Amino acid sequence: MNQVQAKYKLVGSPLQKVGVLLLLILFIRPDVQAEANNPAFASGPDSNVPSITQQKGQKKLVKGTVSDDAGELMIGATISIKGTTQGVLSDMNGNYEIECTDNDILQVSYLGYTPQDIKVGNRKVIDVILTSDNVLLEEVQIIAYGTQKKLTVTGSVSSIDTKDLLKSPTSSIGNMLAGSVSGISTVQYSGQPGAEDPEIFVRGIASLDGARSQPLILVDGVERSFFRMDPNEIENITVLKDASATAVFGVRGANGVILVTTRRGKEGRTEISLSSSVGISEAMRVPEMMGSYDHAKYFNEMQLSDNPDLGPNDLRFSPYVLDMFRTNADPIMFPNTNWEDLMFKKTSLQTQHNLNISGGTKDVKFFISLGYLYQDGLLKRFYESYNPNYKNNRYNYRANLDINVTKSTTLKLGLGGRLETKKDPKFGEQNNLWMEILRVQPFSSPGFVDGNLVQIKNRYIPMTMRNLFSMYYGKGYTEASQNTMNLDMDLTQKLDFITKGLSFNIKGAYNTSYTGSKSWNGSMESYTPVYKSSLTDPGLAIDDPNFDHTIVYQLEGTASALSASEDWSTKTRDWYVEASLRYDRTFGDHKVGGLLLYNMTKQYYPKANTDIPKGYLGLVGRVTYAYKDRYLVDFNAGYNGSENFAPGKRYGFFPAASLGWVISEEKFMKQVDFISFLKLRASYGLVGNDILNEYKRFLYLPDSYSASSGGYYWGVNTPQAYPGASELILGNPDVTWEKAAKQNYGLDMNLLDQRLNFSLDVFFEKRKDILIQQNTVPGFVAADLPAVNLGKVNNKGYEISLGWNDKIGSKFRYWLKGNVSFSRNEIVYKDEIPQNEPYMYETGRSIVLNYGYVFDRFFEAKDFNEDGSTITGIPTQSGTFKPGDILFKDLNNDGVIDGDDKTYFGYGENPEYIFGLNAGFEYKGFDFSMNWTGATNVSRRLEEDFTRPFNTGDAPLMKWMVEERWTEEKGQSAQFPRFTQTNRMHNSQMSDFWVRDASYLRLKNLEIGYTLNTDVLKKVGIQKLRVFANGYNLLTFDHLGFIDPESKISNKNKYPNTRIYNFGVNVNF
Repeated sequence: MNQVQAKYKLVGSPLQKVGVLLLLILFIRPDVQAEANNPAFASGPDSNVPSITQQKGQKKLVKGTVSDDAGELMIGATISIKGTTQGVLSDMNGNYEIECTDNDILQVSYLGYTPQDIKVGNRKVIDVILTSDNVLLEEVQIIAYGTQKKLTVTGSVSSIDTKDLLKSPTSSIGNMLAGSVSGISTVQYSGQPGAEDPEIFVRGIASLDGARSQPLILVDGVERSFFRMDPNEIENITVLKDASATAVFGVRGANGVILVTTRRGKEGRTEISLSSSVGISEAMRVPEMMGSYDHAKYFNEMQLSDNPDLGPNDLRFSPYVLDMFRTNADPIMFPNTNWEDLMFKKTSLQTQHNLNISGGTKDVKFFISLGYLYQDGLLKRFYESYNPNYKNNRYNYRANLDINVTKSTTLKLGLGGRLETKKDPKFGEQNNLWMEILRVQPFSSPGFVDGNLVQIKNRYIPMTMRNLFSMYYGKGYTEASQNTMNLDMDLTQKLDFITKGLSFNIKGAYNTSYTGSKSWNGSMESYTPVYKSSLTDPGLAIDDPNFDHTIVYQLEGTASALSASEDWSTKTRDWYVEASLRYDRTFGDHKVGGLLLYNMTKQYYPKANTDIPKGYLGLVGRVTYAYKDRYLVDFNAGYNGSENFAPGKRYGFFPAASLGWVISEEKFMKQVDFISFLKLRASYGLVGNDILNEYKRFLYLPDSYSASSGGYYWGVNTPQAYPGASELILGNPDVTWEKAAKQNYGLDMNLLDQRLNFSLDVFFEKRKDILIQQNTVPGFVAADLPAVNLGKVNNKGYEISLGWNDKIGSKFRYWLKGNVSFSRNEIVYKDEIPQNEPYMYETGRSIVLNYGYVFDRFFEAKDFNEDGSTITGIPTQSGTFKPGDILFKDLNNDGVIDGDDKTYFGYGENPEYIFGLNAGFEYKGFDFSMNWTGATNVSRRLEEDFTRPFNTGDAPLMKWMVEERWTEEKGQSAQFPRFTQTNRMHNSQMSDFWVRDASYLRLKNLEIGYTLNTDVLKKVGIQKLRVFANGYNLLTFDHLGFIDPESKISNKNKYPNTRIYNFGVNVNF
């Protein structure tokens, strides 16, 4: 009797053995199955063919395990000897044993992974790690309203999954995308706990401003924010960029779409994952201020620069005061306070914890996640009865349940949400501490003396004193709580009894959010120090030998207990429903897919017309066709209705089409063995926008009026004002959809056995009929002008991704992935008032550029006559100037510097070029990864306190200003004009001098970890334990130096960006 002597090792219960046999049959390579039926496998007395075990040379037994690059053991991997018919399969524990010789080469393969050839040599144990075949592993790609085989996707799509998201310790999902997803631009302006969310753009800004260029964000198919989600809840984030991918959304699909898919349970044993981390954060860059002595010295220098005739006692800081600052002889009356050191901690605490449980049977699968985030701020607590520090507490929860009600009916249920409480100190009439730190002098307060707040008045220094304590100390705090809940229901019914591949789906979602704030208000007393002689002998000079310098403290203000006030009026509620017919079927070499979907949404309590719910209607259609997975065609269309337009213009039709050609499937490519995969893509489509801004609705309605507005005096010498009517907003019945026509051309290629992958996308967008309110109407027209379709913007760019994924030996795997994204817009037409010079128009330039004068050079001594007037040839401009002041260019050469010499320059706040570099390796249990991000063609405009030393005369002095200011020695190489009060407004006028290059290269994330996967752990029920350390914003290389390049360089900089060091552990049961 013939028999196959291939070795299949089965362990476990009888039920497990049956399951493993089924898996082996499913995953065994077809060529191995064919060989098992081939006479070459036969052995016995009637066989003339050598048996499997009859090999030349001395045989030995080689054994080992087969696992994937994530460390999971692989069942049913094929291990065969190259050039023979001998082969085995790995068992359910990933183990294998095979007889071979030292000269044999083992071939190891598994569906979806790159095969390996391994020389046996003198080894008896060979453990194999198979690397994922990217094309096969990512077979299913999430797209709009469903999924599609990645091989056949013809749109421009980028993705990131849970594993990569968890490498970053930042609390906002938006910041985790930086540098990891091509085509995405993120700019984080603040690191405040609970307020770190960045601005996000997909392929830059393509409308007339950034506010109307925000992408549409959908979580599980429903419009929701994803910034404050727990990353452990997320399975995948997909960015849809071109028209073929976004046209089905119609409304607001013009700015790209971000699809967030939450995790769901999988069939198998119940898995429990517990992760916990503790981190510390620190402020990255806060402008360094000069101390009291240097402040006084440079202020006097500034006064003398403006008026050289001033005597020592005419200066603000007298020789006596200067000497007190220099010697620090009286630190109470003449303090030298570093407000950053006094007020703020060096580091603050951050902790994150998550517990998730998943698993299920064939018919019922579940996923449950509970997350907690705590963030502390950097503000110190002194003697308050409460803690004034910034804080953020966030609780995330999610439960997803999948039920196979019948063999043809699937029900998916989801519950998710968060409860978040954010705490901020109160600042009275001020904006925030991080703004006011730019406006308080180092000598305005020594802080606390014997537990009592001491504040300096202007008795000995003639100026208004400003200190941070007077702005917040004892004034209380505000707690804002937000409770958000999302419910989802999705029911799919297969309709194979009608025709194979047909299904019906209905989906419903309900979202509610309730926000309330509670303010605690109070006050604290303080003390003002005064020298005794100032009270007993007011006329005696402070430097008189008889002056008594004994300090007397005068009580100021009163202390009051905190009193509370509440506001719980902010709430939102909305629901969403969709019903669809879906078709997906293969006829031999032909694959056909279809989608017909109707959706509707209703939003309550919108920001405008709060009492009237806001709604959308939509009809979506999609048809896909693939021939041999080689020739691909997609047609998509969205038909949407908007409340903002008149009935005859209410609905918009947004079609798109895309083509794909998988060249690597052609016969002539089969001989090109170094190309594993090659696909060309092209798409064209139309997408739309109906929003002017969130406070404008029903744009088509007739003009509205206020029947009682203000007071009007009728006639002459009328003593009494009478109420009258006034126009509010004017309507436009002809207003309609803003439209964007998009083109995308792409190439995807994998080379060298999937180790090298390359992707290129080139895109063009033409947006027209942009919704605006006209600017060319005189300001005395009191009405709110109507919305019109007026404006055209073009946007173009490209995206390149290049990655290498390989291994050295069987234990060391490494990868390197880079991406470059470029986008540049151009205003083709904008509603602009007529200008006197062509260079004054914004049309023809990029959006949101800076506008002002052009810096020529600094005035020099040779530019002035003896009487101080400027020499002939220097353009005339208002003011009296001195060497070191800014001289602007006379752009129109009329000899006068005026408004006609202003133009646009620099770049916007959002970069044109975005770079990303991701690299890492895995070796045995160790793993390392890092993510670099970079940006260029981006500017930051210095404003307000950053352009005026001492501002109005009462502000502190930044160190970088001193280092870069104009002096006779530096001349034209200076980066800051001379210190002046008389010409500070002239020098600080908006010009390209104050627009700085904000390009940067940043180590955004770095992580190192070690995974223990030992038998000892498994004995106590632990499948895997991983310890790790990661960091965020660890290194930055840029041109600014004194402040973070992503921050707003103005008084709007409410909290500095932060650097995070984080340590954690993850345990899987």
